[in-house]
Amino acid sequence: MNVISEAVKAFERDGYYVARSLFSREEVAALVELIDQSLSPALAPVEFEADVHYPGAPTSKTAPGGNTPRRLLHAFGRDRLFQQVGTHPQVVAMLKALMGTDGIRLSQNHHNCVMTKHPGFSSVTSWHQDIRYWRFDRRELVSTWLALGPENAHNGGLLVIPGSHTLDFEPGQFDASLFLRTDLPDNEELLARAVAVELEPGDLLLFHSRTLHAAGQNDSDIIKRSLVYTYRAEDNQPIPETRSAVYEDIPVS
Repeated sequence: MNVISEAVKAFERDGYYVARSLFSREEVAALVELIDQSLSPALAPVEFEADVHYPGAPTSKTAPGGNTPRRLLHAFGRDRLFQQVGTHPQVVAMLKALMGTDGIRLSQNHHNCVMTKHPGFSSVTSWHQDIRYWRFDRRELVSTWLALGPENAHNGGLLVIPGSHTLDFEPGQFDASLFLRTDLPDNEELLARAVAVELEPGDLLLFHSRTLHAAGQNDSDIIKRSLVYTYRAEDNQPIPETRSAVYEDIPVS
């Protein structure tokens, strides 16, 4: 309970929390093996780096590196090992505390993927809030990010701005794609607060859907792999006829 209390306090203050060594080396190794089997060849459904047109991504599927996977989609339905992570009792217990509810749903429409960053052809993800394209009754969702290898600024690990989940922004602070503009003096002080979230294999990052985050390219020579899910409270319903309501969410509590 002390760990849960610490998580709630940090999450409310910063908009994120890292649960260290939540998954064992054996569990991580099994997930890495499963993911690598799914990457070579890449098993559909897959999002490729060339699909997103982010800085550093190949310009097209036919360009050098055009077949580089970025995300293995619909992770929860792919294998029992992925399902065990998504419904892990300790993860669910933390989510219940962070969201203040006993009813939790795993979204099949947002994240629900294996995120990869490949050396040489990974892209930059600019500063954004995940909630920008999500449509729910309340902007209060929590995502989990399981590191399956070391994650740091060198290999494209996440950067976050602590406390940004509590801020109200003007529309003009974001560009047409709803990424935070870095050319505005009003945003400079905010960006100066950014910190790198360094993770080790088995660490689990939990972060609020309104927390500003970004990620650079993978400058190492090893593929970075992460398993990412998003959760909502049972009474925080997706808005009908939006992409948030395409697939039915999964009860995990």
